[in-house]
Amino acid sequence: MNNRKLSSMRGEKRLKRLKAYLALTKFRAIASLVFGIAITPAAMASDTAPTTEVEQATAVKEAPTQASALQTNATVNATAPVTKTQTCYLEGMAEQLQCGKIAVAENPEKPEGKQIDIHFAILPAIKDTHPQEALLAIAGGPGQSAIEHAAGFDKLLSKVREQRDILLIDQRGTGQSNILNCEDDSLISPLEFNDDSIDIIAETEKCLASIDVDIAQYDSQTALTDFEAVRQYLGYEKLHVYGVSYGTRMAQLYMRHYPQALATVTLDGVVPMQQSVIAIGSAIERGFELLMRDCSNNAACQQQFPNLLADFTQVNDALAKKPVKQSVRDPLTNQPSTFLLTRSKFTGAIRMALYTPVVRALLPHAIHQAAQGDYQPILGIYALAADGAGLAMGMHASVVCAEDIHRISDQMRQDAKDSYVSANMIEGLEKTCEVWQVPPVDDSFSQPISSNIPTLLLSGELDPATPPNWGRWPKKNSLTRNISFHRSRPMA
Repeated sequence: MNNRKLSSMRGEKRLKRLKAYLALTKFRAIASLVFGIAITPAAMASDTAPTTEVEQATAVKEAPTQASALQTNATVNATAPVTKTQTCYLEGMAEQLQCGKIAVAENPEKPEGKQIDIHFAILPAIKDTHPQEALLAIAGGPGQSAIEHAAGFDKLLSKVREQRDILLIDQRGTGQSNILNCEDDSLISPLEFNDDSIDIIAETEKCLASIDVDIAQYDSQTALTDFEAVRQYLGYEKLHVYGVSYGTRMAQLYMRHYPQALATVTLDGVVPMQQSVIAIGSAIERGFELLMRDCSNNAACQQQFPNLLADFTQVNDALAKKPVKQSVRDPLTNQPSTFLLTRSKFTGAIRMALYTPVVRALLPHAIHQAAQGDYQPILGIYALAADGAGLAMGMHASVVCAEDIHRISDQMRQDAKDSYVSANMIEGLEKTCEVWQVPPVDDSFSQPISSNIPTLLLSGELDPATPPNWGRWPKKNSLTRNISFHRSRPMA
């Protein structure tokens, strides 16, 4: 394949991702939720990720409960993984890997009904000293494909892979596992698209009509039965589970329902079971405040951008009245184009940039230039963020509408009134879930986890989605003992 054709294919792929990112704004509240729940662990995003506060739970209060009453989608005879996989290559990795799939019932209560494929990939251990164990890496979102981020997980978990397989599973509704996505068929250029004019209810209805699935079967607990089915199919006796952000919810459910299958658990960017992910609005605000604080405390930043908050407020207030249009260079093609900057695009780009230290460092300049009427820098950040926003929004809605929307309290609504991000999130989610009708989980879903499985909790000081105080909830709720704390200063 010649370089010109390869470059063209890459450009088309990035453009598709950019349009998919814009499609997220058709569900503005969900988009805000996406920006709140970390799309990739910080260590994947950059070698200079925010320093984390580590809470290590060497044991948790109670003995493991009996195996889950959840119905497992597949029970199989354990055999060596290699006999049930085939050689494959994944983006960003040059070596041969092993991939496969299992067929499961879409509705576990109807095992003879519609079947869907659950795809998985194995990053084989360099020296397989523990063939009966693997580390299961669970992606965030909800709605992210784990397999698509194989290269990131490989980098993050390189030490683990020296002696154990890394197992990646595309959760049902994501990636290759019967993805529930809402395609954007608009002919309008993504740069000129006015996301503030979207009718959320109408677009959600359109999305729902375009997919032929039982949307009530794409929640976290049903997906967990698929994970356990894959483990049994591959014959692993024990899993070490690593979950990031929303993935920590899946990891905690695994602890609750299948404790006998787990050796250790790592929760990176903890979302406690007691916490609705909709509460991330305040975490986003906190992440932005930390950006302002860091700039004011840095002599070089303060000297160059002495009025950064005022610059942001100026742009934000102007966009609240009407979007602005400017001639720019397309970030994908470098061709002359027109950029329509809305308030949603502006705040969304900032939220996404907060996840990655290198991009976060560009925000003061981009905000200042926007206040001067130059929107090219914020467009660049917007495009960088969009290039990594590969989420399945149908699956995202199935999870949030089943597990979180009913946990919005009057106090949360009151607190959201003074926050554009939080207010937009709650309003948009309620409109989305009005259409995306799925039964809510029962109250037991949000009970704290009790387990004696060795568990490591990681929370980043600069995390704009899952703040450090969420990582303290296990101690706060007397679920863990023998916890040691270590806090490092954030890296410059």
